[in-house]
Amino acid sequence: MKARVAASIVLALAVAAGTAGCGFIAPQATTKHYDASDGVSGNVGQIDVRNAFIVTDGVGGKVGNLVVSLVNTDSKSHRVAITSGSSGSAAYVTVEPGQVKKIGAQPDKASSSNVFLTPFDALPGSNYDVFFQYADETGVKLQVPVLDGGLPDYKDLVPPTILPAQN
Repeated sequence: MKARVAASIVLALAVAAGTAGCGFIAPQATTKHYDASDGVSGNVGQIDVRNAFIVTDGVGGKVGNLVVSLVNTDSKSHRVAITSGSSGSAAYVTVEPGQVKKIGAQPDKASSSNVFLTPFDALPGSNYDVFFQYADETGVKLQVPVLDGGLPDYKDLVPPTILPAQN
């Protein structure tokens, strides 16, 4: 009788372990980092570069609107230099401590929160090199996807034909 009870317990444990579906063997999808949107991400020291993408008009325009969120996880402000593909000059954006600075959300308004890439010759569907760096931190070069205003969510992010003045 004791052998039968012991065998039943062993069998029950084997069935429970085999059907539990736990992560002893299977890889955990929630532990793998991925970019959940159309953009790409990276880190430069205490600055997190999140969901970076470029919007252009897609019909031979010469301007790209960089759309990105810069997150400062430090207790002091940082002046981030943003350099793109063929351009040798950098655009500078100051990110205050603890701030999430959204760049490019309103391309039709004159603002220091816009970074326009000129000259810009990449077509939608391609990737474009953008370099982020501040102070003496090692920068990060990201292959940023180029999109157009074809989707309703990106229609308002297409840069204007006449750029607003920078503040």
